[in-house]
Amino acid sequence: MGFLPQEIIRKKRDGAALTEEEIFFLIEGLTRGRVTEGQAAAFAMAVFFRGMGLDERVALTEAMMRSGEVLQWDLPGPVLDKHSTGGVGDTVSLALAPAVAACGGYVPMISGRGLGHTGGTLDKLDAIPGYVSQPDAGTFRAVTRNVGCAIIGQTGDLAPADKRLYAIRDVTATVESIPLITASILSKKLAAGLEGLVMDVKVGSGAFMASLEEAQSLAKSLVTVANRAGLPTSALLTDMDAPLASAAGNAVEVAYAVDYLTGRRREPRFHEVTMRLGAEMLFLGRIVASIGDGRVRMEEAIASGRAAERFGMMVAALGGPTDFVEASERHLARAPVVRAVHAHRTGFVTSVDTRAVGIAVIALGGGRTRAEDAIDHAVGLTDLAGPGDEVGPGRPLAIVHARGEGAADAAEATLRRAYVIGQDKPAGRGIILERMAERVA
Repeated sequence: MGFLPQEIIRKKRDGAALTEEEIFFLIEGLTRGRVTEGQAAAFAMAVFFRGMGLDERVALTEAMMRSGEVLQWDLPGPVLDKHSTGGVGDTVSLALAPAVAACGGYVPMISGRGLGHTGGTLDKLDAIPGYVSQPDAGTFRAVTRNVGCAIIGQTGDLAPADKRLYAIRDVTATVESIPLITASILSKKLAAGLEGLVMDVKVGSGAFMASLEEAQSLAKSLVTVANRAGLPTSALLTDMDAPLASAAGNAVEVAYAVDYLTGRRREPRFHEVTMRLGAEMLFLGRIVASIGDGRVRMEEAIASGRAAERFGMMVAALGGPTDFVEASERHLARAPVVRAVHAHRTGFVTSVDTRAVGIAVIALGGGRTRAEDAIDHAVGLTDLAGPGDEVGPGRPLAIVHARGEGAADAAEATLRRAYVIGQDKPAGRGIILERMAERVA
């Protein structure tokens, strides 16, 4: 094709729509090194300011998907997945994947590391001794088939164009572009060979999309583009104005997920999101005839212990302890300093700066400020109070798990600033804010 990268960039810079052929040429050139980093950065900036129409978004997603391997599955059930746009205390994947597997779905979940103030599923799994979060392709396929779920990290063979373009976007202030976010997420999911995808689009102070309008725009783009590209997809907009679970960190969130699966702890907000996402997945996979039926199946999988059993099988199959579910406290690292943080006054939690809670975990060492930073899996926060909770002498804001007293002091100060305490109990709002399905197209 007789295209020039600079002319394609000029065309988008001036606000014109690109053709499918132009987009494929540019992405192939980026993958093969014929398009420079400077040209890719200019293209990203042009898209950031000029946007992309639906046809362009579909073409960009498919071009990035085809830049590497596209997985093919031959399984006796539907291949399903979910993706969260990121939050604090969002350890849903660890409970959701085995629960859907217990209902007859197959979940080859390719997850990422922490981004900004949000935690990463892969970092949490690395807290499990021996767990191989980036296995070879044969092991990934075998565990998915035999257990029904395998949660691993992205391989270099899936959507390599996305990896290169994202690294460029990250250093050129072009991350917050809905067309580019859409293509980045969906290219990897399409390359994973899925038959159904549910998006969990977070909204609020702990989300990348702080306003409902921003989240609605992203959800609509994801659902519409995915369905146009042949991947049945729906989206739930869920509240992130407070941590989803009462734990935030790595080992502490794994412990929370085990407690949830085994019935030792079932917090309403976390349970509702897990059940609703699972019901959507089962419905998209045609395992059930309605979302209501999917909810019933998910509740049964959790209550019966079958989901916990699948989680234990997955951990063992990927190199972790064979008795992890039964003895997780023996296998997970613990921080040497454990301290309760109390509010300066008695009252009700009226609001939480959830992003600040996430930043507190990073400052403890539970996240990264640079890509090459090591993570301390033991540190984090537990027993986090949520909006409407009464706090006082008998109920702390949180418990800090820290490597040293100085780090605990800093986390305590951050948490006190993150919480607003009032005398009146605030009116609550539902955790599921909105559902979007194919009809938005």
